[in-house]
Amino acid sequence: MKKIVLSLSFALITVFAFSQSPLYVGSSQLNLGVGLSDSGIPVYIGFDHSIARDITLGAELSYRAYNENWQNNYYNHNIVGISANANYHFNTLFGMSPRWDLYAGGNLGFYFWISPDGYTGNSSSRLGFGGQVGARYYFTNSIGLNIEFGGGNAFTGGKLGLSFRL
Repeated sequence: MKKIVLSLSFALITVFAFSQSPLYVGSSQLNLGVGLSDSGIPVYIGFDHSIARDITLGAELSYRAYNENWQNNYYNHNIVGISANANYHFNTLFGMSPRWDLYAGGNLGFYFWISPDGYTGNSSSRLGFGGQVGARYYFTNSIGLNIEFGGGNAFTGGKLGLSFRL
């Protein structure tokens, strides 16, 4: 029994010691793509910077146009969002390949809902907290696909796009 415990301990230490984080301290990545929403199709661009092993801070800018028929009038809305996020990347913890990046975190964002004059529906600008969980797969050392799901604020829904390690 003692040999089994020692063997498993050695295997776990080896996996954690030699696993690679997808983002090294001081490295950055650029993300861009489209989102899922019940009010238009958002496009986004984001930037993440690794401040510690497995921890990134980032920012994102999103835009979507939203068309609505409200009380027999047709309105065009524009929604611009700005957010900051923090993520924990689970690659080291789970001993994952550096081609994969599994993360979760929180965000704080503000969105501007711009509607035409005369619109009397429910539109406003708000500050909100939210959370996200996502994954990336890098098919080269610097280019990958990303998918993310979130909730809790105006940046909810899902996103699909590309990530570029800088």
